[in-house]
Amino acid sequence: MRDPLILGISGASGLIYAVRALKYLLEADYTIDVVASKSTYMVWQAEQNIKMPTEPDLQVEFWRNQTGIFESGKLRCHRWGNVGATIASGSFRTQGMIIMPCSMSTVAKIAVGLSSDLLERAADVQLKESRPLILVPRETPFSLIHLRNLTTLAEAGAKIVPAIPAWYHNPQTIEDLVDFVVARALDQLSIDCVDFNRWQG
Repeated sequence: MRDPLILGISGASGLIYAVRALKYLLEADYTIDVVASKSTYMVWQAEQNIKMPTEPDLQVEFWRNQTGIFESGKLRCHRWGNVGATIASGSFRTQGMIIMPCSMSTVAKIAVGLSSDLLERAADVQLKESRPLILVPRETPFSLIHLRNLTTLAEAGAKIVPAIPAWYHNPQTIEDLVDFVVARALDQLSIDCVDFNRWQG
């Protein structure tokens, strides 16, 4: 039985990355623990004019509806402020954590070991337990402060996978561009469940 994977969703623009990642992971029958930061709720409202529920059970239904995957996989959602949740402890085994999209505020807090909510605490746990932590920053341009924080996290063992798509796979839709980034992020966990054309040489 595979250990669960944590999907952290911060208040950066580009929530489609989280939706597409969750879609593919659920289709591949993974167990996913989702934690969204407080600002994610505001971004959903601003970008999609959709109100994301705060109750974990309703969030499960929300994410299932967003992905269109209703049967496969196992999905658990956690309140952003519930620092007593399973994923806040190192004794809770996981495959690692992806934060997608990852805001620069989230990057900064993790880089200095600040665990003011469950997302940050779960990320801190991955680092202290030497488990994979993959960050997908969605910001441009990067300031020197952003770059230094990202460097600190890379030196601590995190993998940085910026939301920068490629074109060699002949993308035809926005989803094709998004899926490239999702696939490259999941590659860091040796998870191959995204259907896209890899470079063949």
